[in-house]
Amino acid sequence: MNSSLVEVSAQVGAALAAGGPVVALESTIISHGLPRPGNLAAAGRFEAILSGQNVTPATVALIDGVPKVGLSREELERIAADESVVKISSRDIAIAMARKATGGTTVAATSVLAARAGVRVFATGGLGGVHRGAAETFDESADLTVLSRTPITVVSAGVKSILDIPATLERLETLSVAVVGYRTSRFPAFWLSDSGYDLDWRADTPEEIADIMAARDAFGEQSALLVANPLPTALQLDPGVLDGAMGEALALASEQGIRGKAVSPFLLDHIQQVTGGASVEVNLAIARANIELAGQIAASWAERSSQAGEPR
Repeated sequence: MNSSLVEVSAQVGAALAAGGPVVALESTIISHGLPRPGNLAAAGRFEAILSGQNVTPATVALIDGVPKVGLSREELERIAADESVVKISSRDIAIAMARKATGGTTVAATSVLAARAGVRVFATGGLGGVHRGAAETFDESADLTVLSRTPITVVSAGVKSILDIPATLERLETLSVAVVGYRTSRFPAFWLSDSGYDLDWRADTPEEIADIMAARDAFGEQSALLVANPLPTALQLDPGVLDGAMGEALALASEQGIRGKAVSPFLLDHIQQVTGGASVEVNLAIARANIELAGQIAASWAERSSQAGEPR
């Protein structure tokens, strides 16, 4: 895709030109991940976290077929309120452009568009991964392969517990996507702080992440850096409740013949019901924590780049 096809807002463009810190935000959490009408308020709070850090927020979406990095208030409202808004992954971008569709962008699509615009840091809730039973269904998120060829730093609370976490970690290794735990040596599992699986590398400050980004640039790396940021244990879902809800949901999905891409939404909806909406509150806490850390990393990167005279 020609980068000139990506429309960058005036605010984001000015920040990038000045070498200021910018953080990309996905929009499927707004269009499909959170219930209306609270999704719009949440989107506003996400951007406000960054603005409060003197970091420019760059929410990504397609509006009438135009890929946009940085949305106006009216565009944000449209993504949040319009029920005809579609979900757009990386493979869908050009089709959506041709069809003049309006859609929220997934991790994969947001990564692609943000990187094309020159944004180096992206905050999301949880990464997509290898689904349970993928050996039979071949069900694997495009997030993994896209990150293998997209030079962007992604802050995520690992992947959701409904996925096959060890298989996801194996795929990330195979695809040469670097994973660094933030103040942890264990991979988080979204609603849970610890998936039970070790990580080879950790970093304890945003400055250390910026140093890693610079070393990767110097070495010519073209894959993503995944920063695994666990939710504090005190804020995680009760592991016993989650295990029970997930077991019930998997059994129901099997009984009802739910397969493929319909499985994840079914499981997530069931877990939300069983937890009385607590999973949604944890989702919001995860998003806020990742956005805050991403803002700190972007600020450290901008400062480091300015001092070293490196490209932003």
